[in-house]
Amino acid sequence: MGRRKQQTTQKSRASRRGAERAGTLVAIPVFNEYKYVDDLLHAVHEYSENILVVDDGSWDGTEEALKRCDFIQIITHKTNIGYGRSLIDAFKFAYDNKFNWVITIDCDYQHEPSYIPDFYAEIEKDDADIISGSRYIRKISLSEATLPADRVAINKKITRILNQNLTFKLTDSFCGFKAHRAKAVFDLGLTEEGYALPLEMWIKASRAGLRVCEIPVPLIYHDPGRNFGGKLEDAEIRFDYYLGVIERELGYNVRKDAENIICS
Repeated sequence: MGRRKQQTTQKSRASRRGAERAGTLVAIPVFNEYKYVDDLLHAVHEYSENILVVDDGSWDGTEEALKRCDFIQIITHKTNIGYGRSLIDAFKFAYDNKFNWVITIDCDYQHEPSYIPDFYAEIEKDDADIISGSRYIRKISLSEATLPADRVAINKKITRILNQNLTFKLTDSFCGFKAHRAKAVFDLGLTEEGYALPLEMWIKASRAGLRVCEIPVPLIYHDPGRNFGGKLEDAEIRFDYYLGVIERELGYNVRKDAENIICS
């Protein structure tokens, strides 16, 4: 290839990357993240001009920190509704505002913003509708604390149950660091307002024939004191809640699958 043709090809690729970045919204669900929110938002801003924060009823000073960031758009829930509702609102915002893609990233620095360009690169390929980060494809550990064993175990069990019942072969069913084709995910009609929204999404995405791929992202866990709050802090109750959502969406019982996985 001649030098001029090489330069033209490089410009074309750069143009496509710029177009994908311009057509992509980065959405960040937030609840009481005063400790992280300012640094996280400025880090994300290095990679995106289109940032939406969904503040799910914060009361710890997060709301004041958000007002100081004039480069973001904000949806505010007057009370804490749930992680799932925050994502559903972000998907609707992306669809209504004609974004092609929406990248979701958590605000507690368990997702590394410098990996956002990896999602842009996958978006450019245009061969998937959901691009999901996986912390288990390749070991990239940036953790400062040990990940709670119950979370790892539940993730593995739920991932295996989904793989047994769907067309996907996932390695990480709960990672919130994802890129979603905006119209495709909006059309799924997601309703789960709690932490199990990803499980509802996987099942509905499978039924809709959406294309899914996973890309490696770091395993990061900073704060062993972080929790789900309320009854979900109990691992057995949390696992039962996840199974309930899966069964509701599939329309049949998966308890036997769960028992076999636990026994094995």
